[in-house]
Amino acid sequence: MSSDESTDADARWSRRGFLTAGTAVGLGAIGIGATAAQNDAQSTSRSFTVRIENVSDGSTLDTTDGTKPIPLSPGAYAVHTRDEPMFSSGHPERDNGLEEIAEDGMPGRLAESLQARDTVLESGAFTTPVGADGPAPIGPGDAYEFTVAAESGRPTQYLSLVTMFIQSNDLFYSLGGASGMALFTGDGNAPVAGDVTDRVGLWDAGTEVNEEPGVGGDQAPRQRGANVGLVERGTVAPIADVNGYDYPATEDVVRVRVTPNGSE
Repeated sequence: MSSDESTDADARWSRRGFLTAGTAVGLGAIGIGATAAQNDAQSTSRSFTVRIENVSDGSTLDTTDGTKPIPLSPGAYAVHTRDEPMFSSGHPERDNGLEEIAEDGMPGRLAESLQARDTVLESGAFTTPVGADGPAPIGPGDAYEFTVAAESGRPTQYLSLVTMFIQSNDLFYSLGGASGMALFTGDGNAPVAGDVTDRVGLWDAGTEVNEEPGVGGDQAPRQRGANVGLVERGTVAPIADVNGYDYPATEDVVRVRVTPNGSE
């Protein structure tokens, strides 16, 4: 792990050890559940390296003010069982920190709030670009990387992550939508590997009125401060369901790859 990845690891929390120990004690104490215990023994703990790369260029975003690239912000992630840990489509933002990422690219509060969610096994923030000395957005050719661990078998474990579409009022990219992406496929034991960009979508947080992307006065870096745009009081929705402006194809902006690192 690089020094930058170690920095991101400082923002990570895990309850996996606690949950595993609690399950073992529970089975032994009541003297049943042998089949479940055998299934657990067949599961494998595996780590995954997740890479989020900015593949936009100077002509990706076509605006009335000329063409521009699309930076991506630091973001938050979670490994979890079946759930919608960060948001739910068609519902208002939960005041859990998603608004801070979608409007201002600040992941800290969402990463922290995920720690307290019962379905979340591991959560954290990716903040420092590969090769950089400190937290920053990523521009064309730059990337974030972080590592997570997950267990094969049942229940299925999922990965969710979000990062802001800069420059917008409240748009963000999400892996797997509200429920995330399963890290194991088929019978639950085959790890996901390779390019998973086709599982990434652009969403609107519904918290701030949209302006033309790359031009609006209430968008970074033009806004006079954080959380200063017109309040929308809407719901979280895929950008395809939101009337207004045209946005570049996701694959022209971001690429996400997942690499299994072997069993542990």
